[in-house]
Amino acid sequence: MAAHSASDVWSLETASTTPLWIDRLEPPITARAGVGGDLDVDVAIVGGGFSGLWTAYYLRQLEPSLRVAVLERHYCGFGASGRNGGWAVGELAGSVDDYARRSNPAESGRLLRAVFDAVDEIGRVAATEGIDCDYAKGGTIRVARTVPQAERQLAEIAEARALGLTPDEVRLLDADEARAQLNATDVLSGILLGPSAVVDPAKLARGLAAVAESAGTEIYEQTRATAIDGGAVQVAPEGPRGSLMSRGRCEVRAPVIIRATEAYTRDLRGRRRDILPVYSRMVATEPLPDELFDDIGLAHRPSFADDRRMVIYGQRTADNRIAFGATGVPYSYGSRIVPSAEVHLGMHRRIWRILVELLPQVADARVTHRWGGVLGIPRNWLPGVNFDLRTGHGVLGGYVGEGVAASNLAGRTMAELICERDTERTSLPWVGVTSRRWEPEPLRWLGVRISRALLGVADELELRTGRPDRLMSGIAKLLRRGH
Repeated sequence: MAAHSASDVWSLETASTTPLWIDRLEPPITARAGVGGDLDVDVAIVGGGFSGLWTAYYLRQLEPSLRVAVLERHYCGFGASGRNGGWAVGELAGSVDDYARRSNPAESGRLLRAVFDAVDEIGRVAATEGIDCDYAKGGTIRVARTVPQAERQLAEIAEARALGLTPDEVRLLDADEARAQLNATDVLSGILLGPSAVVDPAKLARGLAAVAESAGTEIYEQTRATAIDGGAVQVAPEGPRGSLMSRGRCEVRAPVIIRATEAYTRDLRGRRRDILPVYSRMVATEPLPDELFDDIGLAHRPSFADDRRMVIYGQRTADNRIAFGATGVPYSYGSRIVPSAEVHLGMHRRIWRILVELLPQVADARVTHRWGGVLGIPRNWLPGVNFDLRTGHGVLGGYVGEGVAASNLAGRTMAELICERDTERTSLPWVGVTSRRWEPEPLRWLGVRISRALLGVADELELRTGRPDRLMSGIAKLLRRGH
């Protein structure tokens, strides 16, 4: 690794603002043609991210005779599926207790293990279908770097044992064991989650789209869905980054219509308050020498984080970069999705400072890429799968940033529900989860901003005092309640 001056290190202005994963694709992205006119299919899937692509993949596995169309506004993997941190983690954003209240603890535990299985299923499909997505099942290491974080880890392990999770699935590490996994600063303890892998998400999305298409799925890109009306999706051609092209509008008719739009649900007529679009941003270093990783750790490419409340996430990529992300100013008034917000230089500087504070070994590395994107949050913070056999309408998602593995399980489950297959997945307690809509503005903007600020204050107080902060985090939790 070449040496860099302090000014170079902090000159993020020179980094590419194309997501690392997309920038490295060979050959580069070429969008497929859009819908050329009215179309009749058996299943229309709105959204060409992981949720939509996995649904299409498993539909072709179950019922090869079905005519399935995926409608994507830009290109498959354009949204969160091609921009995320590449964590295929065996977790759901909703807690075990949340799902247990909908069913019982045993069923909630069954859902958790189904997500564990989805981590392996992604690897199986990638190997079987020849999708080179840099899949590596190295687990997830989360280090505790304050006393309150360490106390929360102890409580988490106790809860895991009460659920029947084994040490191979999740175990507590002492400080030395944790540092052997991730040699971060101020490590007190760690948790190693076994059912977790890292991927190159854009390679996975591109490969999955190609496999689905070769199996007979019709994929229409550059096609903007504007509304779902009864048995039809209203669509319009889409130009670069949001400009409508001159060709006329048309509709795609289908007895089954699946909405897999996550944060972009806000673009469908009447759906602006269904899902909250929230920004997350990332940076990536240049490839680092193996000797540096002898000090950093991450030998088996686990994903990594610490246990602060304001989420951070990272991975060692297949070509020895550190790809690292965090949330900053998360939400734009009116649920707007603004491309310039994805590359907010101040937020990327903050993320770089967090990474260097966590891993000072990378302080002299050059940042080659910085980017961002939006994830989707339902009002109840619970991912779910819904399909109404009577109307033929379905929706899946609401992953709150933990969708790489969850979307595999959701898409597989959705395909089974469409095909009326009774499986161990179709009775899981996230099937049928619904959420009320988000509050009108300015209430949702105020709620998001205040809750994020309180969580940041809680982290700062815990770092400064070494004592758990329950007041700020408790108020933030109350603001988020929406069950």
